[in-house]
Amino acid sequence: MRFTLTKLTATLALSAAVALPSASAFAEGQLRVAQQFGIVYLLLNVAQDQKLIEKHGQQLGVPIKVEWVQLSGGSAVNDALLSGSIDVAGAGVGPLLTIWDRTRGRQNVKGVASLGNFPYYLVSTNPNVKTIADFSDKDRIALPAVTVSVQSRILQMAAAKQWGTGQFTRLDRLTQSVPHPDATAAIIGGQTEINGHFATPPYQEQELAGNPKAHIVLNSYDVQGGPSSSTVLYATEKYVKNNPKTYRAFVEALDEAAQLIAKNPELAADAYLRVTKGKIDRAFLLKVIKNPQIQFKVAPQNTQGMATFLHGAGAIKNKPASWRDYFFEHPALAKGS
Repeated sequence: MRFTLTKLTATLALSAAVALPSASAFAEGQLRVAQQFGIVYLLLNVAQDQKLIEKHGQQLGVPIKVEWVQLSGGSAVNDALLSGSIDVAGAGVGPLLTIWDRTRGRQNVKGVASLGNFPYYLVSTNPNVKTIADFSDKDRIALPAVTVSVQSRILQMAAAKQWGTGQFTRLDRLTQSVPHPDATAAIIGGQTEINGHFATPPYQEQELAGNPKAHIVLNSYDVQGGPSSSTVLYATEKYVKNNPKTYRAFVEALDEAAQLIAKNPELAADAYLRVTKGKIDRAFLLKVIKNPQIQFKVAPQNTQGMATFLHGAGAIKNKPASWRDYFFEHPALAKGS
């Protein structure tokens, strides 16, 4: 039986984007942030829990009202940003590059900050699948948004390395748009056609612990050539220019959140549980947060490879000369790449 959450999720995401209040003009001190699921958004969780954005706004003389919006998939997030329903979008570097390319010379969407470096695992419960070359028409891979999400783009990069650039979409037919929590439930339960999931922490770790058949087929770091900032935040040029103090306070709050996580992962774990109301075991969560492969920081790292691939594959028309072309300038991002 076909997994029905795909259509339901798409409908809910679209409804959420449409239902969000639209604003025709920006006002300094207003900040509406869209985030998705997982520990990759921990900087936002800590900033929300500790009221860091409001704190830095007060230091700059601007009272900031923050609204938090939960969406799923880069497509829904990008639609919400372009419609004016949100001010800052949280999604993968793939969706950022897509919207940067399509809005160049118009809304000029660029990155505001990275959320850190995270290894994303492509997990399968099919014992016959050891590498991506083993996937067949019998397999179904869940990811946040087909062809647009960073997981989808990384899978395309892997396909290009396996079969050549002309075959980069070879595995797209096997993918389905499913939110991470639902896909994780499907992998652990093993009762749907979904037998693969390109996830994020902590969902991938939960799957590996919750289903003895679950195993890692692909690590995103192997595809991207090392630690990479795959999840980022971005906004329109108009918002950043019209709200310089709010923008500055936001980035500085995230930078402080990164420092807090490094110094006090226990505080970060508690913040995550409070904000997300997650049911994950605290000790398990702490272990994931302390994974040495995970780094929470605002400066992007190793994003140019994705940009080069997307341009070479024809997925974006404009080729960025460097990461600075698709990120706004801020001192906290100075050591980006």
